[in-house]
Amino acid sequence: MAEAAIHIVRAALRPKLYRDIEIPSDRSLYDLAEAIVRAYAFDLDHAFGFFPKLTGHIYDAKPRYELFADMGADMGEGGDSLSVKKTTVAQAFPKVGKAMTFVFDYGDEWRFRVEVLALGEREPRKRYPRVVASVGKAPPQYPDLDEDFDEEE
Repeated sequence: MAEAAIHIVRAALRPKLYRDIEIPSDRSLYDLAEAIVRAYAFDLDHAFGFFPKLTGHIYDAKPRYELFADMGADMGEGGDSLSVKKTTVAQAFPKVGKAMTFVFDYGDEWRFRVEVLALGEREPRKRYPRVVASVGKAPPQYPDLDEDFDEEE
């Protein structure tokens, strides 16, 4: 199962707002981040990271994986973030039940709980990564803040 394996992960913004994604286990965390962002119809236009803590102050948790490490400008505390481009999904999420916080856009701080639901085999003639379940309406990446003001006038 080693080279044909896939991870089925759930990327949830809230309990009833999630996307289940199948991704080859040998793909990078960068590829997983791209799949999550695309599944929510966001643009991959901000830095991001995966953190092993699910609540509280997640930024001091280790091991953490951040795009900053790939950019040569590790901004994390202690400067010891690992690469999202060199770390595979299987390395960061070795077993079913493993969960991490995926933070996209450190300014707006979109926090997704990413958890491995199952491991499986690749199916021939299927394109990966792919969304296999979509529950709840994704919020806009950039809410229109002027909309509220226009309605009041």
